[in-house]
Amino acid sequence: MLKYLIKRRKFQTRAPTLNTVLMVEETLQNAQGVLSIPELKRGLPKQVMHQTLVAILDYLEYSGKVTIHNNNIMWTLNDSPKLKKYRQSGIKVR
Repeated sequence: MLKYLIKRRKFQTRAPTLNTVLMVEETLQNAQGVLSIPELKRGLPKQVMHQTLVAILDYLEYSGKVTIHNNNIMWTLNDSPKLKKYRQSGIKVR
């Protein structure tokens, strides 16, 4: 089932490293609102190959951390301390 949820790429020569994924996540978390892919590339501290960035964005969208619409990206994961506390205590939030 997993193979149907993540977009399938025809040819991927390089896989992203954990450091690259974390760098993209941090940049998106600190962004103020919606970013386009070129804006995201300019905001990254290091250059990332386009194929690698697209693979990272596919993963982040699949995991529910970002929303992508018309090549615009927005961080959507809620990291509030209150929500973390409820999750740890076993209380379900609706």
